[in-house]
Amino acid sequence: MGKKIAFITDIHGNANALKATLHEIDNREIEHIYCLGDMIGIGHQTNEVLEMLFSRHDISMITGNHDEAVLALIKGEKYPESHNVGELRKHHEWIANDMDTSFIPKIEKLPRYIHTTIEQVPTALIHYHIRKDILTEHISKEPFSQIVEQSHIHLNDLFNDFDERLICFGHHHPVHLFQMEEKVFLNPGSLGCNADPFAKYSIVNFKEGVVSIDLHEVKYDRMEFIHQYKKVQVPFYKTILKIFYGIEDSV
Repeated sequence: MGKKIAFITDIHGNANALKATLHEIDNREIEHIYCLGDMIGIGHQTNEVLEMLFSRHDISMITGNHDEAVLALIKGEKYPESHNVGELRKHHEWIANDMDTSFIPKIEKLPRYIHTTIEQVPTALIHYHIRKDILTEHISKEPFSQIVEQSHIHLNDLFNDFDERLICFGHHHPVHLFQMEEKVFLNPGSLGCNADPFAKYSIVNFKEGVVSIDLHEVKYDRMEFIHQYKKVQVPFYKTILKIFYGIEDSV
């Protein structure tokens, strides 16, 4: 029969987009959902997103750089220098102060990398490439590799130390799908941080060692989410909307 697995990533505190996506996934014959990190940060619906994710038993999550940077602030640990620019740290501090403390131990328990085999297909789940020899280094050590150009050649070079057949990741917000004979690279695209009113996700069909991938997007009320930035007085919201959503300060 095979298995159908959904992949989501980079929700970035957008509960509106996540709710619409999970509703659509729940109306399909999906066996499990993998979330590839950056559940929080940038968006303002931190607790709503985490409640939706942690309340379900069919979602496995890994951490992304925003999740880990916010957690470092909460725990009084060293903050990554790459994030300590402009207004990003102050934004993360606002996210950290807003987060329900009951989610802290749950995020702490999440892995950074999952290796699994689905229907004979070795599969890697990671927010973005990290060298295997520094896989457990703290976020302040800047373990995530620099983003490379969106091509199968660059990704194959980047992930040359990963032996899995299917490599699923996020971090770089555009959709990536490169299917080669030896490796398949999938980035479903950012679910909650886009310049259009669609939340992106992917469904992978696994059957007897073969994968087929369907890219999906679901419409949601993006402007309601955008207008809430001003309503709840998110710090530096005009800058955030311009950089991450392509919206000028007319909101």
